Amino acid sequence: MRKTLLRSRWAFVAVSSLLLSGTLTAAEAPVKGTPAPSKEAVLSLAQSSNAFGVDLYQHLSQAPGNLVFSPASITTILTMAWGGAEGETAAQMRTVLHLEGAGGDVLAAQGELARSLQDRSYLFHIANQLFVEKSYPLKPAFVETTKAAFGAPIEALDLKTAPEQARTHINQWVEEKTEHRIKDIIPTGALNQDSRLVLANAIYFLGYWDSPFGISETKPAPFHLTATETKDVPTMHTWHNFLVARRDGVTALALPYRGRAVSMLLLVPDRIDGLANVESSLDAKKIAALVGAMEVENVDLSFPKFEIHPLSSILLSGHLKVLGMRLPFDSTQADLSGIAKPPRPEDRLFLAEVFHQAFVRVDEKGTEAAAATVGGVRGAGMELEKKRIQVDRPFLFFIRDNASGLILFMGRVNDPSQQ
Repeated sequence: MRKTLLRSRWAFVAVSSLLLSGTLTAAEAPVKGTPAPSKEAVLSLAQSSNAFGVDLYQHLSQAPGNLVFSPASITTILTMAWGGAEGETAAQMRTVLHLEGAGGDVLAAQGELARSLQDRSYLFHIANQLFVEKSYPLKPAFVETTKAAFGAPIEALDLKTAPEQARTHINQWVEEKTEHRIKDIIPTGALNQDSRLVLANAIYFLGYWDSPFGISETKPAPFHLTATETKDVPTMHTWHNFLVARRDGVTALALPYRGRAVSMLLLVPDRIDGLANVESSLDAKKIAALVGAMEVENVDLSFPKFEIHPLSSILLSGHLKVLGMRLPFDSTQADLSGIAKPPRPEDRLFLAEVFHQAFVRVDEKGTEAAAATVGGVRGAGMELEKKRIQVDRPFLFFIRDNASGLILFMGRVNDPSQQ
Protein backbone atom coordinates (compact mmCIF):
# COMPACT_ATOMS: atom_id res chain seq x y z
CA MET A 1 0.00 0.00 0.00
CA ARG A 2 2.80 2.43 0.85
CA LYS A 3 4.43 1.93 -2.54
CA THR A 4 1.15 2.68 -4.31
CA LEU A 5 0.65 5.88 -2.35
CA LEU A 6 4.13 7.11 -3.14
CA ARG A 7 3.40 6.86 -6.86
CA SER A 8 0.11 8.73 -6.67
CA ARG A 9 -0.35 12.29 -7.89
CA TRP A 10 -3.65 13.34 -6.31
CA ALA A 11 -4.70 12.57 -2.75
CA PHE A 12 -8.12 13.22 -1.35
CA VAL A 13 -8.72 12.97 2.36
CA ALA A 14 -12.36 12.70 3.27
CA VAL A 15 -13.17 13.09 6.90
CA SER A 16 -16.64 11.74 6.81
CA SER A 17 -18.97 13.17 9.37
CA LEU A 18 -19.13 16.30 7.42
CA LEU A 19 -16.20 18.59 8.06
CA LEU A 20 -14.56 20.49 5.22
CA SER A 21 -11.21 22.23 5.19
CA GLY A 22 -11.74 25.97 5.23
CA THR A 23 -14.79 27.34 6.97
CA LEU A 24 -18.08 27.91 5.21
CA THR A 25 -19.77 29.19 8.35
CA ALA A 26 -19.23 32.63 6.86
CA ALA A 27 -18.90 31.55 3.25
CA GLU A 28 -18.03 33.97 0.50
CA ALA A 29 -20.92 35.41 -1.44
CA PRO A 30 -21.21 34.36 -5.10
CA VAL A 31 -19.06 36.26 -7.55
CA LYS A 32 -20.63 39.56 -8.60
CA GLY A 33 -22.81 39.20 -11.64
CA THR A 34 -23.48 35.50 -10.96
CA PRO A 35 -27.19 34.93 -10.35
CA ALA A 36 -28.11 33.12 -7.16
CA PRO A 37 -28.92 29.45 -7.82
CA SER A 38 -32.58 28.50 -7.90
CA LYS A 39 -34.17 26.38 -5.20
CA GLU A 40 -34.64 23.67 -7.83
CA ALA A 41 -30.90 23.67 -8.60
CA VAL A 42 -30.05 23.26 -4.91
CA LEU A 43 -32.55 20.43 -4.48
CA SER A 44 -31.22 18.75 -7.63
CA LEU A 45 -27.69 18.89 -6.26
CA ALA A 46 -28.83 17.31 -2.98
CA GLN A 47 -30.49 14.50 -4.94
CA SER A 48 -27.31 14.00 -6.96
CA SER A 49 -25.22 13.74 -3.80
CA ASN A 50 -27.65 11.20 -2.34
CA ALA A 51 -27.63 9.07 -5.50
CA PHE A 52 -23.84 9.03 -5.52
CA GLY A 53 -23.77 8.23 -1.80
CA VAL A 54 -26.01 5.18 -2.20
CA ASP A 55 -23.97 4.00 -5.20
CA LEU A 56 -20.81 4.25 -3.10
CA TYR A 57 -22.51 2.54 -0.14
CA GLN A 58 -23.14 -0.55 -2.28
CA HIS A 59 -19.36 -0.93 -2.57
CA LEU A 60 -18.33 0.12 0.93
CA SER A 61 -20.92 -2.17 2.52
CA GLN A 62 -19.18 -5.26 1.16
CA ALA A 63 -16.73 -4.97 4.06
CA PRO A 64 -18.09 -6.49 7.30
CA GLY A 65 -18.97 -4.59 10.46
CA ASN A 66 -20.27 -1.15 11.29
CA LEU A 67 -19.90 1.62 8.72
CA VAL A 68 -20.20 5.41 8.59
CA PHE A 69 -19.31 7.88 5.85
CA SER A 70 -20.40 11.27 4.57
CA PRO A 71 -21.75 11.43 1.00
CA ALA A 72 -21.94 15.21 1.33
CA SER A 73 -18.27 15.51 2.29
CA ILE A 74 -17.05 13.26 -0.52
CA THR A 75 -19.33 14.89 -3.08
CA THR A 76 -18.08 18.34 -2.08
CA ILE A 77 -14.42 17.54 -2.51
CA LEU A 78 -14.93 15.71 -5.80
CA THR A 79 -17.15 18.48 -7.16
CA MET A 80 -14.43 20.96 -6.24
CA ALA A 81 -11.96 18.95 -8.36
CA TRP A 82 -14.55 18.49 -11.12
CA GLY A 83 -14.70 22.28 -11.40
CA GLY A 84 -11.17 22.10 -12.84
CA ALA A 85 -11.64 19.02 -15.03
CA GLU A 86 -12.04 19.10 -18.81
CA GLY A 87 -13.24 16.80 -21.60
CA GLU A 88 -13.87 13.13 -20.90
CA THR A 89 -12.31 13.44 -17.46
CA ALA A 90 -15.03 15.92 -16.49
CA ALA A 91 -17.69 13.78 -18.18
CA GLN A 92 -16.79 10.71 -16.13
CA MET A 93 -16.82 12.68 -12.88
CA ARG A 94 -20.17 14.25 -13.78
CA THR A 95 -21.70 10.83 -14.49
CA VAL A 96 -20.45 9.18 -11.30
CA LEU A 97 -21.51 12.16 -9.18
CA HIS A 98 -24.91 12.33 -10.93
CA LEU A 99 -24.38 16.05 -11.55
CA GLU A 100 -26.87 17.95 -13.72
CA GLY A 101 -26.65 21.43 -15.20
CA ALA A 102 -23.86 23.73 -16.32
CA GLY A 103 -20.62 23.73 -14.34
CA GLY A 104 -21.02 27.23 -12.94
CA ASP A 105 -24.59 26.52 -11.87
CA VAL A 106 -23.57 23.33 -10.07
CA LEU A 107 -20.76 25.07 -8.19
CA ALA A 108 -23.04 27.96 -7.22
CA ALA A 109 -25.67 25.49 -5.98
CA GLN A 110 -23.02 23.66 -3.96
CA GLY A 111 -22.09 26.87 -2.19
CA GLU A 112 -25.70 27.85 -1.57
CA LEU A 113 -26.50 24.40 -0.16
CA ALA A 114 -23.57 24.64 2.26
CA ARG A 115 -24.60 28.14 3.34
CA SER A 116 -28.18 27.01 3.94
CA LEU A 117 -26.99 24.44 6.48
CA GLN A 118 -25.28 26.97 8.73
CA ASP A 119 -28.04 29.03 10.35
CA ARG A 120 -29.74 26.32 12.35
CA SER A 121 -30.44 25.33 15.97
CA TYR A 122 -27.53 22.91 16.06
CA LEU A 123 -23.76 23.09 15.79
CA PHE A 124 -22.72 22.53 12.20
CA HIS A 125 -19.36 23.51 10.71
CA ILE A 126 -18.21 23.05 7.14
CA ALA A 127 -14.67 23.87 6.12
CA ASN A 128 -12.80 23.71 2.81
CA GLN A 129 -9.22 24.57 2.02
CA LEU A 130 -6.64 24.23 -0.73
CA PHE A 131 -3.08 23.39 0.26
CA VAL A 132 -0.81 24.02 -2.73
CA GLU A 133 2.88 23.47 -3.41
CA LYS A 134 4.39 26.93 -3.05
CA SER A 135 6.14 26.82 -6.43
CA TYR A 136 3.13 25.51 -8.37
CA PRO A 137 0.85 28.13 -10.01
CA LEU A 138 -2.88 27.47 -10.04
CA LYS A 139 -5.17 29.11 -12.57
CA PRO A 140 -6.66 32.29 -11.11
CA ALA A 141 -10.12 31.37 -12.43
CA PHE A 142 -10.08 28.07 -10.52
CA VAL A 143 -8.88 29.79 -7.36
CA GLU A 144 -11.56 32.48 -7.58
CA THR A 145 -14.38 30.06 -8.41
CA THR A 146 -13.42 27.65 -5.64
CA LYS A 147 -13.26 30.45 -3.09
CA ALA A 148 -16.62 31.86 -4.17
CA ALA A 149 -18.46 28.51 -4.30
CA PHE A 150 -16.81 26.70 -1.40
CA GLY A 151 -15.32 29.44 0.76
CA ALA A 152 -11.98 27.66 0.33
CA PRO A 153 -8.86 29.77 0.96
CA ILE A 154 -5.40 28.75 -0.26
CA GLU A 155 -2.35 28.03 1.84
CA ALA A 156 1.05 27.54 0.23
CA LEU A 157 3.13 24.70 1.66
CA ASP A 158 6.48 23.12 0.85
CA LEU A 159 5.08 19.89 -0.54
CA LYS A 160 8.09 19.28 -2.78
CA THR A 161 10.92 19.19 -0.25
CA ALA A 162 9.06 18.79 3.06
CA PRO A 163 6.03 16.57 2.33
CA GLU A 164 5.92 14.97 5.78
CA GLN A 165 5.83 18.34 7.53
CA ALA A 166 3.06 19.38 5.13
CA ARG A 167 1.15 16.17 5.84
CA THR A 168 1.36 16.80 9.58
CA HIS A 169 0.16 20.37 9.10
CA ILE A 170 -2.86 19.32 7.00
CA ASN A 171 -3.76 16.54 9.44
CA GLN A 172 -3.66 19.04 12.30
CA TRP A 173 -5.96 21.34 10.36
CA VAL A 174 -8.45 18.49 9.85
CA GLU A 175 -8.23 17.47 13.50
CA GLU A 176 -8.97 21.03 14.60
CA LYS A 177 -11.93 21.41 12.23
CA THR A 178 -13.45 18.12 13.42
CA GLU A 179 -13.15 18.91 17.13
CA HIS A 180 -10.29 16.36 17.38
CA ARG A 181 -12.50 13.48 16.18
CA ILE A 182 -10.57 12.82 12.96
CA LYS A 183 -6.84 12.29 13.30
CA ASP A 184 -4.15 11.36 10.77
CA ILE A 185 -6.52 11.49 7.80
CA ILE A 186 -3.55 11.44 5.41
CA PRO A 187 -1.37 8.41 6.18
CA THR A 188 2.41 8.44 6.26
CA GLY A 189 3.92 8.44 2.79
CA ALA A 190 0.81 9.66 0.97
CA LEU A 191 2.48 12.96 0.08
CA ASN A 192 5.91 13.21 -1.55
CA GLN A 193 8.02 15.45 -3.78
CA ASP A 194 5.53 15.03 -6.63
CA SER A 195 2.59 16.38 -4.63
CA ARG A 196 1.19 19.62 -6.00
CA LEU A 197 -2.19 20.27 -4.41
CA VAL A 198 -4.29 18.94 -1.55
CA LEU A 199 -8.01 19.72 -1.36
CA ALA A 200 -9.40 19.37 2.13
CA ASN A 201 -13.02 19.09 3.24
CA ALA A 202 -14.26 18.72 6.80
CA ILE A 203 -17.71 18.64 8.39
CA TYR A 204 -18.75 18.62 12.03
CA PHE A 205 -22.29 18.16 13.34
CA LEU A 206 -23.59 18.21 16.90
CA GLY A 207 -27.36 17.95 17.29
CA TYR A 208 -29.60 17.35 20.30
CA TRP A 209 -32.76 15.32 20.01
CA ASP A 210 -35.97 17.31 19.81
CA SER A 211 -37.21 14.96 22.56
CA PRO A 212 -34.19 13.56 24.45
CA PHE A 213 -34.21 10.02 25.78
CA GLY A 214 -34.38 9.69 29.55
CA ILE A 215 -31.00 8.54 30.84
CA SER A 216 -32.67 6.55 33.63
CA GLU A 217 -34.60 4.61 30.97
CA THR A 218 -31.43 3.25 29.32
CA LYS A 219 -30.90 -0.39 30.20
CA PRO A 220 -29.18 -3.45 28.70
CA ALA A 221 -31.41 -5.19 26.17
CA PRO A 222 -30.87 -7.97 23.60
CA PHE A 223 -29.64 -6.97 20.15
CA HIS A 224 -29.85 -9.65 17.45
CA LEU A 225 -26.45 -9.80 15.75
CA THR A 226 -27.76 -12.65 13.57
CA ALA A 227 -30.83 -14.84 13.48
CA THR A 228 -29.24 -17.07 16.12
CA GLU A 229 -26.88 -14.78 18.11
CA THR A 230 -27.81 -11.96 20.49
CA LYS A 231 -25.86 -9.59 22.69
CA ASP A 232 -27.04 -7.29 25.48
CA VAL A 233 -26.26 -3.64 24.63
CA PRO A 234 -27.16 -0.31 26.32
CA THR A 235 -30.58 0.52 24.87
CA MET A 236 -32.42 3.84 25.13
CA HIS A 237 -36.18 4.03 25.52
CA THR A 238 -38.88 6.65 24.94
CA TRP A 239 -42.57 7.12 24.14
CA HIS A 240 -43.27 9.85 21.61
CA ASN A 241 -44.88 10.79 18.31
CA PHE A 242 -42.57 10.07 15.37
CA LEU A 243 -42.89 9.96 11.60
CA VAL A 244 -43.01 6.31 10.50
CA ALA A 245 -43.42 4.39 7.24
CA ARG A 246 -43.65 0.65 6.64
CA ARG A 247 -43.12 -0.91 3.24
CA ASP A 248 -41.01 -3.42 1.30
CA GLY A 249 -39.91 -5.33 4.41
CA VAL A 250 -38.57 -2.31 6.29
CA THR A 251 -39.73 0.13 8.96
CA ALA A 252 -38.54 3.71 8.51
CA LEU A 253 -38.56 6.08 11.49
CA ALA A 254 -37.37 9.70 11.68
CA LEU A 255 -35.85 11.03 14.91
CA PRO A 256 -35.82 14.86 14.68
CA TYR A 257 -33.10 17.01 16.21
CA ARG A 258 -33.87 20.22 18.07
CA GLY A 259 -35.33 22.74 15.64
CA ARG A 260 -36.51 19.88 13.37
CA ALA A 261 -34.30 21.03 10.49
CA VAL A 262 -32.30 17.78 10.59
CA SER A 263 -33.38 14.23 11.41
CA MET A 264 -31.86 10.81 11.80
CA LEU A 265 -33.69 8.38 9.54
CA LEU A 266 -33.59 4.75 10.66
CA LEU A 267 -34.29 1.83 8.32
CA VAL A 268 -34.99 -1.30 10.36
CA PRO A 269 -35.60 -4.59 8.51
CA ASP A 270 -38.75 -6.51 9.46
CA ARG A 271 -36.72 -9.72 9.56
CA ILE A 272 -33.89 -10.08 12.03
CA ASP A 273 -31.61 -11.26 9.19
CA GLY A 274 -33.15 -8.95 6.59
CA LEU A 275 -30.53 -6.20 6.33
CA ALA A 276 -28.75 -7.74 3.33
CA ASN A 277 -31.99 -7.68 1.33
CA VAL A 278 -32.63 -4.06 2.31
CA GLU A 279 -29.09 -3.07 1.30
CA SER A 280 -29.21 -4.86 -2.07
CA SER A 281 -32.34 -2.98 -3.16
CA LEU A 282 -31.40 0.37 -1.64
CA ASP A 283 -31.35 3.47 -3.84
CA ALA A 284 -31.87 7.19 -3.36
CA LYS A 285 -35.38 7.11 -4.85
CA LYS A 286 -36.48 4.40 -2.41
CA ILE A 287 -35.21 6.46 0.53
CA ALA A 288 -37.09 9.51 -0.77
CA ALA A 289 -40.24 7.41 -1.25
CA LEU A 290 -40.07 6.14 2.32
CA VAL A 291 -39.72 9.68 3.63
CA GLY A 292 -42.64 10.81 1.49
CA ALA A 293 -44.84 8.01 2.83
CA MET A 294 -44.24 8.78 6.50
CA GLU A 295 -47.12 9.44 8.86
CA VAL A 296 -47.23 10.31 12.55
CA GLU A 297 -47.45 7.40 14.99
CA ASN A 298 -47.27 7.27 18.77
CA VAL A 299 -44.26 5.03 19.24
CA ASP A 300 -42.86 3.03 22.13
CA LEU A 301 -39.26 3.12 20.88
CA SER A 302 -36.23 1.07 21.91
CA PHE A 303 -33.00 2.26 20.28
CA PRO A 304 -29.39 1.23 21.09
CA LYS A 305 -26.65 3.72 21.87
CA PHE A 306 -23.71 3.41 19.50
CA GLU A 307 -20.43 4.96 18.43
CA ILE A 308 -18.54 4.31 15.21
CA HIS A 309 -14.99 5.63 15.16
CA PRO A 310 -12.66 3.95 12.62
CA LEU A 311 -8.99 4.36 13.39
CA SER A 312 -7.88 4.59 9.76
CA SER A 313 -9.09 6.19 6.57
CA ILE A 314 -11.03 4.51 3.79
CA LEU A 315 -9.23 4.60 0.44
CA LEU A 316 -11.85 5.43 -2.16
CA SER A 317 -9.95 5.42 -5.46
CA GLY A 318 -10.69 1.76 -6.20
CA HIS A 319 -14.40 2.18 -5.53
CA LEU A 320 -14.59 5.35 -7.62
CA LYS A 321 -12.87 3.66 -10.56
CA VAL A 322 -15.36 0.78 -10.45
CA LEU A 323 -18.20 3.31 -10.43
CA GLY A 324 -16.78 4.76 -13.65
CA MET A 325 -14.34 7.48 -12.55
CA ARG A 326 -11.22 6.00 -14.18
CA LEU A 327 -9.70 8.80 -16.23
CA PRO A 328 -9.21 11.26 -13.34
CA PHE A 329 -6.84 8.73 -11.73
CA ASP A 330 -4.89 8.05 -14.96
CA SER A 331 -1.52 9.80 -14.83
CA THR A 332 -1.21 9.83 -18.63
CA GLN A 333 -4.76 10.79 -19.65
CA ALA A 334 -6.38 12.79 -16.84
CA ASP A 335 -7.31 16.32 -17.90
CA LEU A 336 -7.42 18.66 -14.92
CA SER A 337 -6.10 21.58 -16.92
CA GLY A 338 -8.79 23.84 -15.48
CA ILE A 339 -6.90 23.72 -12.17
CA ALA A 340 -3.42 24.27 -13.57
CA LYS A 341 -1.70 23.85 -16.91
CA PRO A 342 1.99 23.28 -16.31
CA PRO A 343 4.42 23.87 -19.21
CA ARG A 344 5.77 20.32 -19.00
CA PRO A 345 3.37 17.43 -19.84
CA GLU A 346 4.99 15.27 -17.17
CA ASP A 347 3.71 17.72 -14.55
CA ARG A 348 0.08 17.19 -15.50
CA LEU A 349 -2.31 16.73 -12.60
CA PHE A 350 -4.31 13.62 -11.82
CA LEU A 351 -6.09 12.17 -8.81
CA ALA A 352 -3.88 9.91 -6.73
CA GLU A 353 -6.15 8.86 -3.88
CA VAL A 354 -9.25 9.85 -1.98
CA PHE A 355 -9.01 9.29 1.77
CA HIS A 356 -12.19 9.38 3.81
CA GLN A 357 -12.84 9.02 7.51
CA ALA A 358 -15.96 9.54 9.60
CA PHE A 359 -17.11 9.46 13.19
CA VAL A 360 -20.58 9.25 14.75
CA ARG A 361 -21.81 8.92 18.33
CA VAL A 362 -25.45 8.54 19.36
CA ASP A 363 -26.68 8.74 22.95
CA GLU A 364 -29.63 9.97 25.02
CA LYS A 365 -28.92 13.64 24.27
CA GLY A 366 -28.36 13.46 20.54
CA THR A 367 -25.70 12.87 17.89
CA GLU A 368 -22.15 14.01 17.31
CA ALA A 369 -20.66 13.40 13.89
CA ALA A 370 -17.60 14.52 11.99
CA ALA A 371 -16.15 13.91 8.55
CA ALA A 372 -13.34 15.14 6.37
CA THR A 373 -12.18 14.68 2.81
CA VAL A 374 -8.83 15.80 1.53
CA GLY A 375 -7.72 15.70 -2.05
CA GLY A 376 -4.10 15.98 -2.93
CA VAL A 377 -2.73 16.62 -6.38
CA ARG A 378 0.73 15.83 -7.49
CA GLY A 379 2.51 16.64 -10.72
CA ALA A 380 1.68 14.07 -12.85
CA GLY A 381 -48.57 15.94 19.06
CA MET A 382 -51.82 13.91 18.26
CA GLU A 383 -53.31 11.23 20.53
CA LEU A 384 -52.64 8.02 18.63
CA GLU A 385 -52.58 4.33 19.36
CA LYS A 386 -49.16 3.46 20.78
CA LYS A 387 -47.08 1.16 18.56
CA ARG A 388 -43.87 -0.54 19.55
CA ILE A 389 -40.70 -0.29 17.47
CA GLN A 390 -37.60 -2.12 18.63
CA VAL A 391 -34.35 -1.33 16.88
CA ASP A 392 -32.89 -4.63 18.03
CA ARG A 393 -31.27 -5.91 14.83
CA PRO A 394 -28.75 -4.61 12.26
CA PHE A 395 -30.06 -1.36 10.75
CA LEU A 396 -29.20 1.60 8.52
CA PHE A 397 -29.08 5.24 9.58
CA PHE A 398 -29.06 8.52 7.67
CA ILE A 399 -28.56 12.04 9.05
CA ARG A 400 -30.62 14.20 6.66
CA ASP A 401 -31.26 17.87 6.11
CA ASN A 402 -35.06 17.95 6.02
CA ALA A 403 -35.38 20.97 3.71
CA SER A 404 -33.16 19.71 0.87
CA GLY A 405 -33.18 15.98 1.63
CA LEU A 406 -29.35 16.03 1.59
CA ILE A 407 -27.82 13.03 3.35
CA LEU A 408 -25.04 14.40 5.52
CA PHE A 409 -24.00 11.04 7.01
CA MET A 410 -25.08 7.48 6.43
CA GLY A 411 -24.05 4.08 7.63
CA ARG A 412 -24.85 0.71 9.11
CA VAL A 413 -24.89 -0.66 12.63
CA ASN A 414 -24.30 -4.40 12.77
CA ASP A 415 -23.17 -4.44 16.39
CA PRO A 416 -23.77 -1.38 18.64
CA SER A 417 -21.11 -2.54 21.06
CA GLN A 418 -18.33 -2.26 18.47
CA GLN A 419 -16.73 0.98 17.27
